[in-house]
Amino acid sequence: MNILLLGSGGREHALAWKLSQSKQCTQLFIAPGNAGTGLHGTNVNISITDFKALKSFVLEKNITLVIVGPEEPLVKGITDNFKSDEQLRHVVVIGPSQYGAQLEGSKAFAKKFMMRHNIPTAAYREFDETNYSEGISYLQQHALPIVLKADGLAAGKGVLICQSHVEAIAEYELMLQHSKFGEASKKVVVEAFLDGIELSVFVLTDGKDYVLLPEAKDYKRIGVGDTGLNTGGMGAVSPVPFADAAFMKKVEEQVIKPTVKGLEIEEIDYKGFVFFGLIKVGAEPFVIEYNCRMGDPETEVVMPRLKTDLVDLFMATANGKLKEQKISPDSRFACTVMAVSGGYPGSYEKGFVINGLNNPVPADSLVFHAGTGTNNGDVVTSGGRVLTVTSYGNSISAAVTKSKEVLKQISFDGMYYRQDIGYEFQ
Repeated sequence: MNILLLGSGGREHALAWKLSQSKQCTQLFIAPGNAGTGLHGTNVNISITDFKALKSFVLEKNITLVIVGPEEPLVKGITDNFKSDEQLRHVVVIGPSQYGAQLEGSKAFAKKFMMRHNIPTAAYREFDETNYSEGISYLQQHALPIVLKADGLAAGKGVLICQSHVEAIAEYELMLQHSKFGEASKKVVVEAFLDGIELSVFVLTDGKDYVLLPEAKDYKRIGVGDTGLNTGGMGAVSPVPFADAAFMKKVEEQVIKPTVKGLEIEEIDYKGFVFFGLIKVGAEPFVIEYNCRMGDPETEVVMPRLKTDLVDLFMATANGKLKEQKISPDSRFACTVMAVSGGYPGSYEKGFVINGLNNPVPADSLVFHAGTGTNNGDVVTSGGRVLTVTSYGNSISAAVTKSKEVLKQISFDGMYYRQDIGYEFQ
């Protein structure tokens, strides 16, 4: 079959790599893709939210399956757009309806959903301009630290952990009255702070049944030892050592099953990934957030560990046959280390030539492009997170060491990567 994958990051390169291995994949197109995705299919210069252009392309190329990588098209209703169009409704789209995508698109929607279905999460309140002063009073009395979240999509930057009441009130004012995160912070969710260790858990669901994919832990901070500013993710490991069978049983019983059952009870059209951003507090799992797509850089360790045919899983999702599918994970550790542009996550320059990409890579390592493009035949930087190296190993330490060895052979002006991904498990 002909397949269209939407997106241009490291997540999409990992998905393209995996999709291209499927016996069912005849032609793979990626819109818009990057210099790496072009190694596994054909890049197409179409915006992920240009639904009209996407329709024309899907019909022209006889596309059977569309996989939506990032959240923006889902929140803007791409699945509904296809289903409501007589010419497109036969096409399988992996991603929830616009209503279902609110699990990621609105923190308040997600919190209310969790409360309705008794899914463990931090206590919270939500505020907007109509109850602004009530929010000030609430913050003044709140235990420290205080978590503030922009309700809408804020490119991963809309969560603040405030260490004082003065800081919390100042940020609250900036978010609601000065549009710190634009439309995303027209409503603010205030949460109790949970102290624990985070991990990411993923399922693919048809809205009734689900399969559990390999879990991962990512590293958001720019600096060694999880210091400095938050980023989109500097690396990830899978499996996660503390996510043992007993803990994962709690995750399934207390979080995953009630979530999928909630989708079914509320008749939410949801055929796609659910990303559970979890925190382990003591021995108990709590949901920090939902996402309606795979994570990045977690996909770059989850897909290499997934031995099952991904297209088979997607078609089973579309046909309501997920319960017949069995997930087969690679028993090895997979660790990815992200190389970023100098200055990231602040301002940075683009367009630097990336050297060393033609060097031979060991059989147990993979290079995934994130923010790359081409210029006069050269592969160049085009984003903050540029590329990532994933390696397999019999331990986290061995896998990380292999990834760093490959990165030593790659260079571009200002290149930086963390040396300590997976540090707490080594």
